[in-house]
Amino acid sequence: MKCVVLSVFALVALTSAQQQRLQEPIAIVRLNSDVQPDGGFVYEYETAHGIKAEARGVPSEAGPEGPAVAMQGSYSFVGDDGQTYAVTYVADQNGYQPQGAHLPTPPPIPEAILRSLEFNAKYYKGEDDESLRAAKPAFGRN
Repeated sequence: MKCVVLSVFALVALTSAQQQRLQEPIAIVRLNSDVQPDGGFVYEYETAHGIKAEARGVPSEAGPEGPAVAMQGSYSFVGDDGQTYAVTYVADQNGYQPQGAHLPTPPPIPEAILRSLEFNAKYYKGEDDESLRAAKPAFGRN
């Protein structure tokens, strides 16, 4: 009896599960790729529904983790709102640095902070600058 009940529940679960709709594959309308023996590369592609990407990579100095490639490129796509979003980027020893009109940007640095940075650059000479050393504490002296 338990087996029959479990079988019925399994059958109900299988028949009521949502079926995933198969989507038509999206055509790649343009594709170029070239990889160099030294590790450099160039690629570009475009799909039928508006995705475009291109990148170029060149070998750069090896870092502590081994050989590296500096890369620059761009990509764009059409969002759900119908707007085209475009990003250009550089990826190198300084990390991934994207730029795009739709990407958030940090707020401007307040004027007081800028003045403070200018002051520090002008008057602070380094760690050995005696004028910035703290006075020795006078605790325990008679």
